[in-house]
Amino acid sequence: MNAEMNGGGGDLRINSVLEYSKKYHHQDDGQGQGQGQGMFSTGEEEKIDYVYKVVVIGDSAVGKSQILSRFTKNEFCFDSKSTIGVEFQTRTVSINSKLIKAQIWDTAGQERYRAVTSAYYRGALGAMLVYDITKRQTFDHVARWVEELRAHADSSIVIMLIGNKSDLGDQRAVPTEDAVEFAENQGLYFSETSALSGDNVDTAFLKLLEEIYGVASRKALDSSNGKVNGGDMLNGLKIDVIGAPELEISEMKKLSACSC
Repeated sequence: MNAEMNGGGGDLRINSVLEYSKKYHHQDDGQGQGQGQGMFSTGEEEKIDYVYKVVVIGDSAVGKSQILSRFTKNEFCFDSKSTIGVEFQTRTVSINSKLIKAQIWDTAGQERYRAVTSAYYRGALGAMLVYDITKRQTFDHVARWVEELRAHADSSIVIMLIGNKSDLGDQRAVPTEDAVEFAENQGLYFSETSALSGDNVDTAFLKLLEEIYGVASRKALDSSNGKVNGGDMLNGLKIDVIGAPELEISEMKKLSACSC
């Protein structure tokens, strides 16, 4: 796959997630959920600069809860059950010397909960839209999820499309090229992950949070300069697409005992 792609509104670069993963390599310190060393907070007494609300959306059984569990607790639960309604977990990270608490909402994918979860889109600064690379139908529904998200969320929300279960490549039903094309057309970030092995999970979340920080910083700067009113100043922002299977290389993480 080429390192750059041309699309409407300018070039969309497919960046090396390996380089990003090296920049923000997670090390578990065993001091609690979502904590670590390096860029991660290790004490609740530290002052939180920002709280970012992120929603994880997509069809049922695509691995949303598993991705969230991997990011916040570095766990994978083999006996995981479908989420009922909405749950959330947190993880504190450091971006540009600022402590940022990610409040990540795990929304149920079942149709009967759609009306309930739509209310939780409000106030979200970022979204992880997850599909299962082994189930074509879950990818076919992505457009509907994007439409629903944009109907309820702020226009400046940062969205990352995630093809989960990359460890099941031999059962792939969704070509990576299809996802890249959709992400390009919709102005989304894109990556493929494996909640089972942990491949690219941290990379995807941290990239999303870094972009949210950038969007919020630009919005604050432009607002202070009197250039904008409300949340429409970033409407139409073109967001790069990231991720490619041949670039998605990260250390296999040892599966911890499931406590959920």
